Amino acid sequence: MSAALHQLCELVGILPDYYDIWGHRHETSDATRRALLEAMGIACASEAECAAASQGWQEATWRRRLPPVRVAPLDTPIELDLHLPERAADRVCTWRLTQEDGHRLHGQFTPAALEQGEARELDGAPWRRYRLYLPPLGAPGYHRLEIDLPDGAHGLPLIVHPRRCHQPACLGEGGRVWGLSVQLYGVRSRRNWGMGDFGDLGRLLAWAAQNGAACVGVNPLHALYPHNPLHISPYSPSSRQFVNTLYLDVEAVPEFADCAEARAALAEPAFQAKLQGLRAAELVDYAGVAEAKGRILPLLYHHFRTSHLAQHTARAKAFRAFQQTHGEDLRRFALYQALQAHLHAHDATLWGWPVWPEAWRDPNSREVQTFAAAHAERIEYFEYLQWLAEDQLAELRTKAERLGLGIGLYQDLAVGVDKGGAETWAHHELFALEARTGCPPDDFNPRGQDWGLPPWIPHRLREAGYAPFIAALRANMRHAGALRLDHVMGLMRLYWVPPGMQGDAGAYLSYPFADLLGILALESLRNQCLIIGEDLGTVPDEVRHKLHEYGVLSYKLFYFEREPDGHFRAPGHFPAQSLVAASTHDLATLKGFWQGGDITLREQLQLYPSEHLRASQIAGREADRWRLLQALERDGLLPEGVPADPAQVPELTPELIQAIHQRLARSPAQLFIVQAEDMLGETEQANLPGTVDEHPNWRRKLSVELEAWPGDARTRGTARALGAERPGGAGHPG
Repeated sequence: MSAALHQLCELVGILPDYYDIWGHRHETSDATRRALLEAMGIACASEAECAAASQGWQEATWRRRLPPVRVAPLDTPIELDLHLPERAADRVCTWRLTQEDGHRLHGQFTPAALEQGEARELDGAPWRRYRLYLPPLGAPGYHRLEIDLPDGAHGLPLIVHPRRCHQPACLGEGGRVWGLSVQLYGVRSRRNWGMGDFGDLGRLLAWAAQNGAACVGVNPLHALYPHNPLHISPYSPSSRQFVNTLYLDVEAVPEFADCAEARAALAEPAFQAKLQGLRAAELVDYAGVAEAKGRILPLLYHHFRTSHLAQHTARAKAFRAFQQTHGEDLRRFALYQALQAHLHAHDATLWGWPVWPEAWRDPNSREVQTFAAAHAERIEYFEYLQWLAEDQLAELRTKAERLGLGIGLYQDLAVGVDKGGAETWAHHELFALEARTGCPPDDFNPRGQDWGLPPWIPHRLREAGYAPFIAALRANMRHAGALRLDHVMGLMRLYWVPPGMQGDAGAYLSYPFADLLGILALESLRNQCLIIGEDLGTVPDEVRHKLHEYGVLSYKLFYFEREPDGHFRAPGHFPAQSLVAASTHDLATLKGFWQGGDITLREQLQLYPSEHLRASQIAGREADRWRLLQALERDGLLPEGVPADPAQVPELTPELIQAIHQRLARSPAQLFIVQAEDMLGETEQANLPGTVDEHPNWRRKLSVELEAWPGDARTRGTARALGAERPGGAGHPG
């Protein structure tokens, strides 16, 4: 590898190597280095180009005078590096700090009297780095620092954060609570329109409160693609700042009660028959749900325009305030949705903005602005839908607080966004659009994983003052009492798969971990939101230690937590600062695990990379059945009459599933989450990694209607057992 290429990679954060799950070192190849640099728009084809890019990078940093943003902890002197020509170092400079609350501080300094650092020659003149120390700030927030330097005024955002994330009162003083998690789309009820909605979620919160749970967790609620309801993965969204409006409870929209046309359409026998069919379907029919809601929602918007916007009512003013609050981000999101629907209607091959006609790919182009002016009402319709979603989510948070849930709504933040969606269109300069995030090779994926999500370019994210990251956190914390960060290691480093290469050719890129973690803590405090970090797999110790220091709950799954001898971890050995669950959406349900259904399915779909791995999985599962029954017997939880011999236990009974949950609930972990699929004894898992159309991912419904939960022996037994182990969930608002 050339010295110039090595230096350039070090500057931009491409790591030279990584260790896989087997402990083997993988060195980043020159081909991967160059491909990733090119994905960031950095010329590196030759030694000369690498040297020029390195020089340009460093000179740009020095000429900037100040960093683009500074993130610092509370109550600590704030260090700030300045780059100045030495000839100007004797001049008196003034700094002015405007805090978020309007309070102002100011002071003066002479650069020559400051701590001095590296020297460099620019344009034939000597420059030097000087370190300025500002007084500690006791107020967290988004502040603004301005400095009058010899060549003029310069400024930057100053973000001051707490050293720990928010912890709800129910977890204080050794508090241990439990909660429920559901795939919201899969909730079956007699009143929804074929998929779970925010109305169902409100009823789930009520069920949780009545049964002593502290929270209800859901899959990511991020916006997907209205023009393509079959793009259904919640972890591949169009935008993480906005909401999938298929979750709207249409009949709860205020306009519905006043709109005779909408009520008449709903009452039509054919429409009612359609809804009955959607509810009865074994799997979620997203296209059918979208068609049904897509007939009624435009009627409600038209009624809103004539009855409220035209009359300047209080409700109209509330909508205008929503538009103003969410500003350009909302406008661009709605503009994208209107444009995508318009273009796709004329050409079904246009799946997203990267394949739009060139003139439409730039949000600031004349053609886009002309379209916006001509289709203002259509754009406003998409803004209206987001307003409805915002209102219904806000009501859910209010309801959770009113019911006394210790945590409330527990949301999930995906690690990235889809390449063709609204978020990348609005901020395409921040993304390496041809690279994809993923994971290095492992047992199941010997060629690595490619998630198809373009990553943020770290230095451009920093240059943007972390605004997109802040916006994503706020959007997903605003109405939540807890937030899970998928692949939380991405705060420190992400595995990039280069354009045109497979997953095993990737490399890790460093991200500004301290800055991102500090911002996470600040938004957690502001939104009163508990943070859970999904830290499964190989995670650097530095990440785990820092997350623990900041009060982030670790994510522990029953299947993976083992003692050194391979047995399931004893309840008392789980860390207190953690969330514990039996399984999750990407893994087998407890019943499916016992039956080995996931192994059979992988075998049928030829997902095993080797016969050795398949055989070892079968043998391991057989041993795990023994280990599980022995663990329950050892802890006094094996149901009466159930032998400790798996050969005599053909399937997990509700009593055995309840015993597993009770065992996990005895751990010191602050939060225990039970999956609805496990509580109800479902066999199939929500998602099978490595498949797309081969398996009905993100489409399965629960077998029991929500209205039947109060009388179901399994739900009653689970709630009774968990309430006995963890009685502090409801009645302790956080």
